[in-house]
Amino acid sequence: MSEDAFNMSIRKFLKEVGVTSQRKIEETVRKGQIGGEKKKKLNVRMTLTVEGTGLNHVVDGEIELP
Repeated sequence: MSEDAFNMSIRKFLKEVGVTSQRKIEETVRKGQIGGEKKKKLNVRMTLTVEGTGLNHVVDGEIELP
């Protein structure tokens, strides 16, 4: 596999992750499934693992709510 094909494959996967993750977060907020009192931010965490490797990459962040 060429370096360009590898790069495009990664980008395609990450685009799918980004789009589907955004939809899930929006859906959760719209349904009011954030629990408790009126929150101004969501604490979020994304974990990336790759089968057959020791990769376990965690990204923590905050999303401001409308």
